[in-house]
Amino acid sequence: MIAFVILIVKVLLLIAILMGGFAYTMLLERRLLGFFQLRLGPNRVGPGGLLQPIADAIKMMLKEDLMPASADPVVYRLAPVISAFAALAVDAVIPFGAPIHVFGLTVDLDIANPSIGLLIAFAFSSLGVYGIVLGGWASQNKYSLLGGIRATAQIISYELAMGLSAMGVLMLAHTANLEQIVLAQRREGWFWLPQIVPLLVFFITMIAETNRTPFDLPEAESELVAGYHTEYSGMRFALYYVAEYINLITVSGLWVTLFFGGWLGPGFLPPILWFFIKVGIVVFLFIWIRATLPRFRYDKLMSFGWKVLLPVSFLYLLGTAAFVSGVL
Repeated sequence: MIAFVILIVKVLLLIAILMGGFAYTMLLERRLLGFFQLRLGPNRVGPGGLLQPIADAIKMMLKEDLMPASADPVVYRLAPVISAFAALAVDAVIPFGAPIHVFGLTVDLDIANPSIGLLIAFAFSSLGVYGIVLGGWASQNKYSLLGGIRATAQIISYELAMGLSAMGVLMLAHTANLEQIVLAQRREGWFWLPQIVPLLVFFITMIAETNRTPFDLPEAESELVAGYHTEYSGMRFALYYVAEYINLITVSGLWVTLFFGGWLGPGFLPPILWFFIKVGIVVFLFIWIRATLPRFRYDKLMSFGWKVLLPVSFLYLLGTAAFVSGVL
């Protein structure tokens, strides 16, 4: 019974942290983009604009929820929920810190700790594209449909490279359990240096995973209006934004866990703070890239995924396998 109560508390805390993280990551991005572009960001609602996410949430809840007359009503309503669920589910297996002791109980700072945690994370993250594809199809809008088709082609192009780039970490750590991968880096050093090429490949595919600039082809406002969510409004539109920003936090946490030691850091700060500091730095990089780089042309992205990322990941994986087996 106590274990069940602890699990429920951890789930509720995780959801609260992620929803708060989503809201203030969006505010951070708007302020940083304003700084990068030499203009003011949101600064009117609350001190320094800190209440802007609350104002945005109220606005979304009060907006009318419209649905095109020709849309498939069930799929149209379900698609944003799938995207949000997939984004939240991945975080269930990511460890946020070392186990803590509370009232004589040892509490792990993750929801679940399966032996194949990394594979489960990849499985749930892959489900997110279904929300995009189904939303684009169910809207019965040609621009939305094109956005969904682009998302389908894009995920095939980059997820192969993403999976291969993570396989080297599994070989070095001898496990797919995310907590054990962090502990292996405590013994052997962070994996970013021996896996420097997969590190870069994984980061590039992370940007595509979150549909962020310069790989935001499923949205591409200059070409597709708003892509797959063109016909959405109100809270269903907001769910797509929730999914995007939670995905941003999630893949940042996964990258930190695989290559930068997760919660590991000098002892003058608690482990969970080191984890969030590292994730915050990665989120800043995402925003900086959005403010700096133009959007890729669609055919260039396909070519880059198949002709560059995939071969490079595969060749480096072969080298890692040879090193681990003692051939090199």
